[in-house]
Amino acid sequence: MLRFALTLLLFTLAFGVLSSSPVFSDLILAKVDRRIDLTSQIVRITTSLKVENAGSNPISEILLSFPENQAKHLAYLTATLNEGKGKGKASSGAGLPTEVVIPKDVPDSLTFYSVSLHKGLGKGESLLLDVLAVFTHALEPFPEKISQADIQLLLFQDTAHFLSPYKVMVQSVAVKLPEARVESYTKLEGTKLSGSELKYSPFHNIPPFSYLPIIIHFENNQPFAVAEELVREIEISHWGNVQVTEHYNLFHGGAKNKGEFSRLDYQARPYVRGASAFRRLVARLPPRAHSVYYRDEIGNISTSSLWGDSKKTELEIEPRYPLFGGWRTAFTIGYGLPLRDFLFESDGKRFLNFSFGSPINELVIDTLIVKVVLPEGSKDISASVPFPVKQWQETKFSHLDLVGRPVVVLEKNNVVPEHNEHFQVYYKFNSLSMLREPLMLIFGFFFLFVACIVYMHADLSISKSSASYLAKVQWEEVQATVQQIHNIISHCLTAHDKLEASLRDLSRTGDVQACKATRKSVDSLLKGVSKDLKPLVTFLQSSPQAAHILPKVEELIAKERDLQERLMAKHTTVVDCYEKKLGGREIENRIASNQQKITSLRQEVDDLMEFIDEI
Repeated sequence: MLRFALTLLLFTLAFGVLSSSPVFSDLILAKVDRRIDLTSQIVRITTSLKVENAGSNPISEILLSFPENQAKHLAYLTATLNEGKGKGKASSGAGLPTEVVIPKDVPDSLTFYSVSLHKGLGKGESLLLDVLAVFTHALEPFPEKISQADIQLLLFQDTAHFLSPYKVMVQSVAVKLPEARVESYTKLEGTKLSGSELKYSPFHNIPPFSYLPIIIHFENNQPFAVAEELVREIEISHWGNVQVTEHYNLFHGGAKNKGEFSRLDYQARPYVRGASAFRRLVARLPPRAHSVYYRDEIGNISTSSLWGDSKKTELEIEPRYPLFGGWRTAFTIGYGLPLRDFLFESDGKRFLNFSFGSPINELVIDTLIVKVVLPEGSKDISASVPFPVKQWQETKFSHLDLVGRPVVVLEKNNVVPEHNEHFQVYYKFNSLSMLREPLMLIFGFFFLFVACIVYMHADLSISKSSASYLAKVQWEEVQATVQQIHNIISHCLTAHDKLEASLRDLSRTGDVQACKATRKSVDSLLKGVSKDLKPLVTFLQSSPQAAHILPKVEELIAKERDLQERLMAKHTTVVDCYEKKLGGREIENRIASNQQKITSLRQEVDDLMEFIDEI
């Protein structure tokens, strides 16, 4: 409260000096009716002015002044002429042109706006002017932090006197509050509080730049939904659809929540244990909206409902958790609209006629970015917005785009529902360009099928006269030859095993004749195998592809022959010993040295066979 008192003291001193300064013109305000609406987070001040020209010269402009603490929060200002009388009066036509001006000999603590009249106000003439000023972030939570169970109290400061460079003859002020509960308010003579409306008695003969500070401390638990940034993307498809995608970065702009959050208390008594939190938002979409979705980074959010008729479509969305002061959330809303409701033609150009602001009720937007994505091939692009915005163009690439789609970007800060007016984006577009993407698909599939046909009928094998093909054929022949040698050696080893088996039978049965018969059959087998090896080895010796494997093959053949000779010698020795009827120990002594060599050779032959088998 001390900060507010100091602020009000400074304003009082500043405007006390201004009240003695020269009058800006001969205009006087015969009657001023001010109505201040504090029922939401947005402060709306509606002022009805009866302006009279008491001078001799025509007047073409009227000045409106705002103190510094209000000017920095001013989001929207409009002034319209009122041609009616009494309570049923109605403003006529669009708002009058307004712009910021800097008159001479005026301190920096005041901001002036000039309202230009369509025709000058002559001597003795009067007019009725309705002024609507909309402010954001003008209500300050007090206390700044509250617990889950506390209600939200706000402070609002203003002047009871209409701050103007002109003399005011009669003025009244009425303040509309959201609740009947008021903690405190500045009491002046004749002040009356009736329910949720606070009235200050009429003031008479107010000098220029008069400032009478007032402070109201009241309860307001309305949703303080503030979008830190909202990006609206409006994509036009000449195939009959307008796709709207809105990305919200939202937070609760009211009194910050302190302490822990109890889900149990909130669910049991949500309007008592969470009075300042907001649980749902309502978005008023255009009629005939379709394909509506509501999601965030996690995925689709099912806590939403949609209903509508031929005049409107309402989407009620509920975040994943209630939002208390200072809490944040981010989500995306998307929907489609019929193209014919928003795209028109005029003077050889097409133009999109669409609303600028957010469809969510009573939402304050710190930064709003509207992106209008036009079809590829659009040219001569321009935008018409009923209020000042930053504007530029960029390019977006989508499916089947060659040069990209032009995008008109509009940016504005401090946006309120009053900015939800229609704007237009004009462009030229050749209807034949609509055939570009279908033709691309047709020709794309056509060439794909042609390529498949060519591939299926083309001979992509390597030429039989090329060096690589010949080398491949030679290597396959070498592999086949090595495999044949491997099989022959395997047969030889099988014959060796038969000789060993005949010797074991001889030791068991003593049948020398059967052992000799086995020896005879093995001899004939090995002689035939030896003849088969010669041409194979000769081929390997003549092939350059076998250079790295030939030494191993020759080593294998040599060791197999050595093994074969030693086995034959062993067999001859054992048979002779049996014919001479020598004892078993004597036989073992005669073949002992030869047997060790046979075992070693057999192991070496097996290792070489494994090596060649891997190749």
